Amino acid sequence: MSSENGTGDGGAEGASPEQLALIRESVRKAPRAKPRTWRGASLAKELPVARVLVDKGVLHLDRYFDYAVPEELDADAQPGVRVRVRFGAGRHRVRDGRREGGGLIDGFLVERVAESDYAGPLAALAQVVSPERVLSEELLGLTRAVADRYAGGLADVLQLAVPPRSARAEQRPSPEPLPVPGRPEVGSWGRYERGAGFLEALASGGAPRAVWNALPGPEWSEELARAVVATLASGRGALVVLPDGRAVARLDAALTSLMGEGRHAVLTADAGPEKRYREWLAVRRGSVRAVVGTRAAMFAPVQNLGLVALWDDGDDSHSEQHAPQPHAREVLLLRAAQDKCGFLLGSWSCTVEAAQLVESGWARPLVAAREQVRGAAPLVRTVGDQDLARDEAARAARLPTLAWQAVREGLRHGPVLVQVPRRGYVPRMACANCRAPARCRHCAGPLEAHGSGADLRCGWCGREEGGWHCPECGGFRLRAQVVGARRTAEELGRAFPAVPVRTSGREHVLDTVPGTPSLVVSTPGAEPVAEGGYAAALLLDGWAMLGRPDLRAGEDALRRWIAAAALVRPQGAGGTVVVVAEPTLRPVQALVRWDPVGHAVRELAERAELGFPPVSRMASVAGPGDAIAEFLRTAELPPDAEVLGPVPMPVTAAGRPRRVGAPPPGEHWERALVRVPPGSGAALAAALKTAQAARMARGGSGAGAGEVAAVRVRIDPPDIG
Repeated sequence: MSSENGTGDGGAEGASPEQLALIRESVRKAPRAKPRTWRGASLAKELPVARVLVDKGVLHLDRYFDYAVPEELDADAQPGVRVRVRFGAGRHRVRDGRREGGGLIDGFLVERVAESDYAGPLAALAQVVSPERVLSEELLGLTRAVADRYAGGLADVLQLAVPPRSARAEQRPSPEPLPVPGRPEVGSWGRYERGAGFLEALASGGAPRAVWNALPGPEWSEELARAVVATLASGRGALVVLPDGRAVARLDAALTSLMGEGRHAVLTADAGPEKRYREWLAVRRGSVRAVVGTRAAMFAPVQNLGLVALWDDGDDSHSEQHAPQPHAREVLLLRAAQDKCGFLLGSWSCTVEAAQLVESGWARPLVAAREQVRGAAPLVRTVGDQDLARDEAARAARLPTLAWQAVREGLRHGPVLVQVPRRGYVPRMACANCRAPARCRHCAGPLEAHGSGADLRCGWCGREEGGWHCPECGGFRLRAQVVGARRTAEELGRAFPAVPVRTSGREHVLDTVPGTPSLVVSTPGAEPVAEGGYAAALLLDGWAMLGRPDLRAGEDALRRWIAAAALVRPQGAGGTVVVVAEPTLRPVQALVRWDPVGHAVRELAERAELGFPPVSRMASVAGPGDAIAEFLRTAELPPDAEVLGPVPMPVTAAGRPRRVGAPPPGEHWERALVRVPPGSGAALAAALKTAQAARMARGGSGAGAGEVAAVRVRIDPPDIG
C-alpha cells in the first residue's frame, strides 16, 4: 500500500477526535428541509391559488385540488414544478382561516389562478421540491388524452411520462444546443417509390404520414437515422421509439455516424435514474432535439416536434405493463395529431392497425417495387404435414430432409439461424382437414376444449358449442398440436457436432454473431445479427405459433418469421429460408411471397366483417365473479355495447411467475369482454372509468395504496383470444 493510502501522519486513523468529527461532518449529506405549514404567512399578491395534481393514483381523485401559495414560494411555485402538499385534512382542522393537517404527498403544480372555485378554506403549499418546470402544457395535454383513451388516471400516466427526480442531475447545466445539421442524402431511401419525397417533405418542414414496409436487411437503422436528420435539418425535433435496447443501440450508432456526438439523446429504462433524468432534462430544456429510446421515451418532451417514428409496432414490448397500460403506437398517434407533426410507422412486416391507417387515408404507404422486394428477400421454402408424413428422417428426428439439406448447404458459406418457439404456447382448436381456426357461431371467439376434449366452449362469451363443423370445408374433426421445440434444437446440435452452436434467448440474448459457419439457435425476437447475413434459416414448429389461442396468432407468427428471414442474405447471394408449417395457410403464403401488407389488408377485411379489433373497440373487465357482475350492472355502457362472457380465467399456480393481468395465485377470476362499434370507443372508456371511480369512492378494493384492485379494466387488451 502506498503512503498516500496508508495510515501516516495525515491519515484518518491517526487523526484526533475533533478532526474525525470534522471529517464526518464534511461527508454527511445536508438534511432535507422539512415542509412548513405556513401558519400566518402572507399569500402571494398575484395569482394566490395553485391548482395541483396530487400523486394519489386512484380514479376518484383524478382531478385538480386548489392550494394557497405562500408569498415566500411565489417565485418558485410556477406551473410545471414538483410540489409537496398536505392531503386528507378534514374541514374541522382549520386554523387562522386555513386548513391544516393531512399527510404529505407529492404532486405537480398545474396552473396559478386568482380565485378558487372551492368555497372552503384552502391549505397552503407545503414545499416546492424544485423550481425545474418538468411538466409543460403540451405534455400535460398529451398525458390527459392518454388517460382518457385508456380509462386511467392522469397521475398514473404522469408517472410514466416524467422520470423520477435526481437533484444532482438538475444542478448540472445542460449543454448548449448544436447548430442545425444539413440535409442528408437520400441513401438507401432511394429503393422505395416515395422514399426521396418523404425525406424532402421532412427537410422542408412538412408533416408527411407514412406506413413504411422496410426491405429485408440491416439498412433500416440507417434509413430511420436519415429521416431523423432530415427533420432536424428543418429546425424541428424528432422522436423514435424502438422495441428493445438492441434496436436502440443500432439506431444510436447510425445517428452518431451521420451527425456525430451530442445531437441526440437515448432514453431507455435500463439506464440509471440519474443518467436517464439528465438526458430527459437536456431534451426538456431544448439542448437536444432528437430522442431515440424504448417505450420509456414515448412521452419525451421534444421541443418543436416535427416527426414521431415507431419501429416494429407489433412487438409486445411496445405495450406498457403499468397502469393504464398504453401502447406506444397509440401514444405517438396522439402526439402526431396534437403537434401536427410527421408520423412514420415502420417494420419489416405489417400489423392490422398499420393497414387500417393506410386504408382510412390517414397515412400513405411507403413501399418498394416488387422487383426490389424480390431482389432483397431470400428464397422461402415450406415443409407441410404431407411432406413430414412421407419423410422418414422427419419421423425419426422430427426434422424434414429439406431442413437438413438447407443447414448442411448453409454451413458451407456462413452461419445458419434456427428459430424455435418459446415454451408455453397453448394451441387453439382448428379443423383437422383445412386447419381453419374453430370459432364460436355467436361471437366468433376461439373455441377451447375442456375435459377430455369432447366439450367445446367459447373463450370469449363462454357459450357451449355442440355439433361443430368447419364452415370452410365442412369437416367435423378438430386438432390441437404441440411440438417440443427445445428437443428439436438439441437434435440439430447433435447432428452437427463439429459446428459451434450459439444460443440466444430470454436468459442470454446475443446482439451479433461472426460470419463464420455456426448454428445459432434463437427464440423469436432474440435473433442476433450476423456479419454479412445468415446463409440460411430454419423456422421450426410453425404450428406452435399459429396454434396459439389468440386473434393475432397468424399476424404475430408472420411478423416473427419475417423478422428472422430479414436477417438472411438475399436469394441472389444464396440465402434460403425453410419454414416448417402447412404451406396452404395464409401467413405461410404471405411469407413465401414476402407480402406482409397483403396479409394485413385481408386480415383487416375479415375483422371488419366479424367486428374484431381494431375495427371495433374492446375492453376487458377481470376480477372475481360477483365483482364483475356488479361492475357490469352499474356501469352505464354505451347503448351499442356488447358484453361477451364472463368466462373463467386460468388459475395462477402458487410459486410460479404471474403474467400481467393474471389473477393472484389461487384466486378464481373471470373475464368479460365489452365490444363497441367504431365511433363509440371514447364513450366506452369514459363509462368504464366512471364506474371504476365510483366503485373506488365507495370503498372498493384498490382505493388504498399498495392494494390490488378486485376489478381490473384494460382498454384494447392485446390477448383477447
